Amino acid sequence: MTLAYEEAVGSLHVLDPAWPRPAVLDVLEAPENRHLLEFVREDPFGAHVFPGNVPGTPEEFLRDLDAQLASCGPIHLWSYIPTCAYRCRFCQYPVVLVKGRIGKAADWVDLNIREAQLWLDAVPNLRSAEVGEFNVFGGTPSLLPEAEIRRLLEFYRSRFGFTENTTIRFEGDPSTFTPAKLDLLRELGCTKLSSGVQSFDDHVLRLCGREHTAQTCVDFVRNATAAGFEWVSIDLMYGLLDQTVGSVRRDLDVVLENEVTAVVCTKLHLASYSDTRTGVTGEKPAAWQLPSYRDKLVRDGHRWPTLGEQYQMRELLTEGLRAAGYTEHPTMYFARDGLGPEKWKSIMVDQDRQEPEVAIGLGGSSSCRASEAITDVNSRRYAESVAAGRIPLGSATRFTPEAQEARAVKMALTTLQPVRDSVHRARFPGRSLFAEPWLGKFRSLAERGLVRLGADTVELTPAGEVLVEAIITTEF
Repeated sequence: MTLAYEEAVGSLHVLDPAWPRPAVLDVLEAPENRHLLEFVREDPFGAHVFPGNVPGTPEEFLRDLDAQLASCGPIHLWSYIPTCAYRCRFCQYPVVLVKGRIGKAADWVDLNIREAQLWLDAVPNLRSAEVGEFNVFGGTPSLLPEAEIRRLLEFYRSRFGFTENTTIRFEGDPSTFTPAKLDLLRELGCTKLSSGVQSFDDHVLRLCGREHTAQTCVDFVRNATAAGFEWVSIDLMYGLLDQTVGSVRRDLDVVLENEVTAVVCTKLHLASYSDTRTGVTGEKPAAWQLPSYRDKLVRDGHRWPTLGEQYQMRELLTEGLRAAGYTEHPTMYFARDGLGPEKWKSIMVDQDRQEPEVAIGLGGSSSCRASEAITDVNSRRYAESVAAGRIPLGSATRFTPEAQEARAVKMALTTLQPVRDSVHRARFPGRSLFAEPWLGKFRSLAERGLVRLGADTVELTPAGEVLVEAIITTEF
């Protein structure tokens, strides 16, 4: 065994004795699943980007996208506003700091609108494509002055294919959703809000570099619910510095007490997204990604949760939310029963949909069935490209026919719903999940207790659901 693998096994065995042993540990300990354990040792969040397998160009991506938009269902459209007041110690996304310089935030609305117009000019079918869900993500777009929020949303509503069925969501820091901003967003048609709460433990929040308190997060949830938003979603993280299983249990209690509509649970991920191309990373690493800084924190008396404790945290959240009436779809996205899956995610990954995603803004991730592209993450180059009248795509890759099929299967598995061979055969004539090359892969997973094979379905077991990101990254 390598030292790294021995360390991973050792970390897996260090548990909080006050809480149950996670069931998934039996699978991760098995020698035949060594590659899964090696993947989850740092566990990047593995379902954001599905990269192509052959080189492509921005022009090819735009043509592929236009071709699919000609006859597709509702799409996911999002606007990325990279402005932040400060940078969290775990954040590796491309962000632009604007604290004390609110005029800079308005500049990013200008750039976003100008880029959006370039997309409309270059991709004719984008003008008429129905938008299923429009999300304003960040960064912290809720930092924008009210006039800029109005300008941004009114532009998108007037230029893209919004219908009465289009859902509009806005993301932000809990401290920035003032009563006036909540009223404005409701006026502009927003029905969903998302906020990166991360934890309801003030000590953990301070170590993360967050400048809000747990009470601020609770106030956000209550104010947004009282204001009439039908979907109030929060992000929770586990595996954070000095976080304990008991702290995560208290986070769950706050969620249930306040009847939060939806919860996204994410493990702290320190491996760079660029290493696995599973997400979009900025040019500057997060503070916690620096080994020397992590070591200093330990010397100063702080503690990182072990891998075993992280799985205790995950199991506590998963089982607690399910028991309280939440459904997980896709992986680690929980919504109250009866509300359906996370809409923008289901547009992209549900087996019978898998429609395009168009992302406008610094570091956006766009995709269609034939190819995918990432917008430039360098703010200077991005602005120069937009000023020159070019869509600022920094990279693009395409999928061979075999890779398109593999991508479809991987995305479908992340929904945690049964993957149906009948749907697969209809989309890929002459191919079947119960013929090679898939049959051997799924039989191997079944022998290891990670999937169950039915007459027409491949379904993840409970252990497979926990490890789905490792499975789709390392097995296919």
